[in-house]
Amino acid sequence: MSSDAVKKVFELAKQKNVRVVDFKFMDFIGIWQHFSVPIEELNEEIFEHGLGFDGSSIRGWKAINESDMLIIPDATSAFIDPFMTPTTLSLIGDVHEPLTKERFRRCPRGIAVAAENYLKSTGIADTAYFGPEAEFFIFDEARFDQTQNSGFYFLDSVEGVWTRGREESPNLAYKTRNKEGYFPVPPTDRFQNLRNEMMMVLQECGIQVERQHHEVATGGQAEIDFRFNALRVCADQLMLFKYIIRNIAFKHGKTVTFMPKPLFGDNGSGMHVHISLWKSGQPLFAGNQYAGLSETALYFIGGILKHTKALNALANPTTNSYKRLTPGFEAPVNLAYSQSNRSAAVRIPMYSASPKAKRIEYRCPDPSCNPYLAFSAMLMAGLDGVINKIHPGDPLDKNIYDLKPEELAKVPSTCASLDEALKALENDHDFLLKGEVFSEDVIETWIQYKTEQEVNALRLRPHPYEFALYFDI
Repeated sequence: MSSDAVKKVFELAKQKNVRVVDFKFMDFIGIWQHFSVPIEELNEEIFEHGLGFDGSSIRGWKAINESDMLIIPDATSAFIDPFMTPTTLSLIGDVHEPLTKERFRRCPRGIAVAAENYLKSTGIADTAYFGPEAEFFIFDEARFDQTQNSGFYFLDSVEGVWTRGREESPNLAYKTRNKEGYFPVPPTDRFQNLRNEMMMVLQECGIQVERQHHEVATGGQAEIDFRFNALRVCADQLMLFKYIIRNIAFKHGKTVTFMPKPLFGDNGSGMHVHISLWKSGQPLFAGNQYAGLSETALYFIGGILKHTKALNALANPTTNSYKRLTPGFEAPVNLAYSQSNRSAAVRIPMYSASPKAKRIEYRCPDPSCNPYLAFSAMLMAGLDGVINKIHPGDPLDKNIYDLKPEELAKVPSTCASLDEALKALENDHDFLLKGEVFSEDVIETWIQYKTEQEVNALRLRPHPYEFALYFDI
């Protein structure tokens, strides 16, 4: 760790009169964990030797008889937590083995660091930039439960189309119709001020916001886009993004979910991911091929499309993800690329002619993913395409909804369920093992956890709609 970066942490702590230091790290599945110490416990040795903690209760990690872990904080990740009192300095860290000091192979952030190192080792590029567009819903209420003899969920939003006839003393109308939330002004857009506050706090915490707006769906769907960054930094920022969004909403008596498909009958929340490779400060995806792409970019797309079914297990890692990835609707389930077709898995944005703006947009992922794992897997898939010169074939610039059935049958699709995606990952993950970025243990543990805790758990439980279909059968 750079001594200058460490020095800046202590300068910031002194300048802001910090009293508490909060250490954040990523669990295996995709949720930030943390613990705090008084500022007096922070010293320079922690940035080199780490701080011990018990990792036995973290999902997918250590057994109780091997619970000791180390977190080594990244000094460049420091920020003042806008929600905590007294003044709290937050540091994001990597998890290491206590005896060997080697990175813990199941630490998602460590996998992201390994992916960046592998990229440099190939000589293809030195930086992979990622820019996610994580959509989310803002609700007024979210209730749900599952017992042996009952199960339900209930979501509510003041702007939900379902509230048009509700007595609200008074109901002032201006409800967002299904698929018409992109982008009416207030008062139809009820959350402009809330999103503005989110945007301001994001910027105060060092995340450069590019725009915010209401999204397509009713019930408070939103999007706030922030500027692209290098893989690991971008994943850090996406986790901080979620943390800020949730806590601002919570402060105002609202709740936020990044579930891909919380509402029936309207659009789900995706996370389109913009990707580009650079070397020595120069963009590598601009060229004279289709849509102004380089041959490297086309091969990268080829790798993404070849491995998308396996990527689904990491970039669309919930059973709910496949309520969004449904053929015949607007979701990007078609394994094709295009400069204009938004239902294709890979789109090439054409907003700018600048070579520096040339990138690909991978449209399948959703914001339920662990970004360290998902971004790393996307990079590894793309690099496999570049190394093995996997050409993606011809682009699909037609309106897929107008394709004849025999034409559509020739276009492969994403997985239709988490179960299918996990099987695809089991059969296709050699590309993830290159450079020891992922390990067999990580892949096996991911598949086992997701199968046992999510796929099988859902299989065993009746669904409310099954009662509507079958109770009188």
